[in-house]
Amino acid sequence: MNWMDEVLKRKEEIILETQKFLQIKSVLDEKTKQIGAPFGKGIKQALEHLLQKGEKDGFRVKNLDGYAGHIEMGKGKEIVGVLCHVDVVPEGDGWSFDPYGATIHDGKIYARGALDDKGPTMAVYYAMKIVKELGLPLSKRVRMIIGTDEESDWRCVHHYFKHEEMPDIGFAPDADFPIIHAEKGIIDAVFSVNSVNKHAAGKYVLKSFSSGRRFNMVPDFAKAVLGNVQNFSEVEKSFKQFLSASQLKGRMYQNEEGAVAELEGISAHAMEPDNGKNAGIYLANFLSALPLDGEGKGFVDWINRYFYQDTRGKKLDISTQDEVSGELTVNVGIIHYEKGKEKTVSINIRYPVTKKGSEIKEKLEKIAGGQLIHFSDSAPHYVEQNHPLIQTLKKVYEEQTGQKAELISIGGGTYARSLKAGIAFGPLFPGREDIAHQKDEYIYIEDLLKATAIYAQAIYELAK
Repeated sequence: MNWMDEVLKRKEEIILETQKFLQIKSVLDEKTKQIGAPFGKGIKQALEHLLQKGEKDGFRVKNLDGYAGHIEMGKGKEIVGVLCHVDVVPEGDGWSFDPYGATIHDGKIYARGALDDKGPTMAVYYAMKIVKELGLPLSKRVRMIIGTDEESDWRCVHHYFKHEEMPDIGFAPDADFPIIHAEKGIIDAVFSVNSVNKHAAGKYVLKSFSSGRRFNMVPDFAKAVLGNVQNFSEVEKSFKQFLSASQLKGRMYQNEEGAVAELEGISAHAMEPDNGKNAGIYLANFLSALPLDGEGKGFVDWINRYFYQDTRGKKLDISTQDEVSGELTVNVGIIHYEKGKEKTVSINIRYPVTKKGSEIKEKLEKIAGGQLIHFSDSAPHYVEQNHPLIQTLKKVYEEQTGQKAELISIGGGTYARSLKAGIAFGPLFPGREDIAHQKDEYIYIEDLLKATAIYAQAIYELAK
């Protein structure tokens, strides 16, 4: 069977349908949530779009209260699960193209979700469609499970598996090729910061400070408002010097609130914070050098003390690593400060597969100047290299690409960890830039088609 030939017969349809899917703004929107749309109307639209397409093409489909859905084919007691998601992170700023325009330029489709995870989801859909249209015999059911809250709290899969069967084996097309058999543990933690600098000069008052939207994104924007600024040109000069030294962009201006400092960073996925520049941490570093009031000075000093120029948890005394999955990483995803009110710092930690989240929690609870008010832990996921699932996918990848299928580990968390035997499988090919969660996210059309061929063969080999 020449799987790529089958893909190329459907090339224009695959590209067009992927564009249509990417043009749906499927970002979590609590303001428009309702019964049947627990995560907002955009995500509901994306889920229903895919399910309606599946029903039209003759698959068995099911919508589980808007939390998740599935598209299924084949017969048999066992299930091969392919876990995808239709929700995307917020688009952020600084795009060269409309983030929901699905513009084709220089052989790439640009859109939020092109790589994570709506482009790969469409590749899996057409892989299933190819196997179905060829009438190939299957001894197992193949079920695409469609999540809607992967980028936030995974409420979708929790709801799904309360009502539906657990697949026997499966994969998630939401990371890298060749084969990811190990995923780090993921911790979301929120600190209420109560640190006050009693010796602060108090020349300026930090009225507010905000940065970030999600735990799992490196913030690309931060804003602070200073009060009691008698000499604006003085603090503006300091800010311009800071911008020059840090090689970041920003601006400072005055309005009715006070002196406003805005800083642009570079967004990236939290699994490797060093791929971005955290606007919140950099702005806190600038503010810590100013003569602020005690409350504000204590807050920014606390951030500076524990997070500036440290994404490996050394300052928090939680740094660790192992041979399978590498180093622990820390991302400061959200900063929120209002003078006299709420002062919180929200972090995302990715820890090695051989370590325990409970040990990290114990150390976080001892951090001076901050109270741990929220802690959630998704345990690491690991599949042994001799497992039949891995051996089958190694065979498929090597036959389709001619390249050796090395086993790798990642800091990202995919739906594969929802399965007892699941791995992450593509779509990012070796040597390609990982631009998930960044501005100008894209997928190469060539890679989209190649992934579709790989997934088609994988589905057939696993379910035949």
